[in-house]
Amino acid sequence: MKSIVIHAPKDLRVEDHPEASPGPGQIRIRIKAGGICGSDLHYYLHGGFGAVRLREPMVLGHEIAGLVDALGEGVSGLALGQPVAVNPSLPCGACRQCLAGRPNHCLDMRFYGSAMRLPHVQGGFSESLVCEAARAVPLPEGMTPELAAFAEPLSVCLHAARQAGPLLGARVLVTGAGPIGNLAIAVARHAGAREIVVSDLHSTPLLTARRMGADRTHSLTEDADALLPYGLDKGHFDVVFEASGSGAALGAAIHAARPQATIVQLGLGGDVSLPLSSLVAKEITLRGTFRFHAEFALAVEVLARGGIDPTPLLTATMPAAEAVAAFELAADRGRAMKVQLAF
Repeated sequence: MKSIVIHAPKDLRVEDHPEASPGPGQIRIRIKAGGICGSDLHYYLHGGFGAVRLREPMVLGHEIAGLVDALGEGVSGLALGQPVAVNPSLPCGACRQCLAGRPNHCLDMRFYGSAMRLPHVQGGFSESLVCEAARAVPLPEGMTPELAAFAEPLSVCLHAARQAGPLLGARVLVTGAGPIGNLAIAVARHAGAREIVVSDLHSTPLLTARRMGADRTHSLTEDADALLPYGLDKGHFDVVFEASGSGAALGAAIHAARPQATIVQLGLGGDVSLPLSSLVAKEITLRGTFRFHAEFALAVEVLARGGIDPTPLLTATMPAAEAVAAFELAADRGRAMKVQLAF
């Protein structure tokens, strides 16, 4: 089978790997669609992110869906040819964090396409994948693998929304209009937000933000002070989703948020300085958000019933054999939002 393997920054190869057979409790999935995520791009462009560095060749990919191709011993509830979304997250279920009800913080997490541990956890950008049957979420009738490949990034945003608290009637700011920022817009709209404002350095992704449900958008390259009026009278927004990972964006979010607002930090970047005096004086709640767990099955349901339509994000679908070209396109924010690979 063909697999898409990263060896070093800008060294991405389509390689032949042996196809595996499922063991007890496992299934083999014929992968049909895979979305290129921001973390995949970090491995491709930089060899990792933060302290996580590539130390050996690794198959990329964790936004994946396909068809059940083989069943291991003891597997029930799944059938050959059944379409499924693949949950890339496998907590151990036995560590302190799992037992405390925080499986997304598992101490022995195995997450597809991750270099956090050694040996690395190989990802799902292969023609077939053997995985635990519990990772497979059956797709409702009529739902395509291409749509199901959005379940993972949507899960991230659904978990972020849990961190934010009730969004019904909320005034929401989203800073950063990449794929995650745009899905955060859709989640906020789906949850009943009364107003959604979106900012980004560039104007092109803001066109997609409008299609995903934003009421107003601001290009900070065109108007660097566009968010300043929202800071009048101690601020305007009840909830902020900071999806850029920028210290400047977080500072602007604190300025624009009302007293006792909640800011959810979705974007990953380096360490940043904070305007602590404003954070304290306005009694802002600043919350992180990390991965997901129960939200994955929920994401499949929401997508299947059309509660959220992610298709405005899909810039292109390219053959897996053209992986390098696909990654180059995905890395160009002026041309692409979300690129999927077809296997």
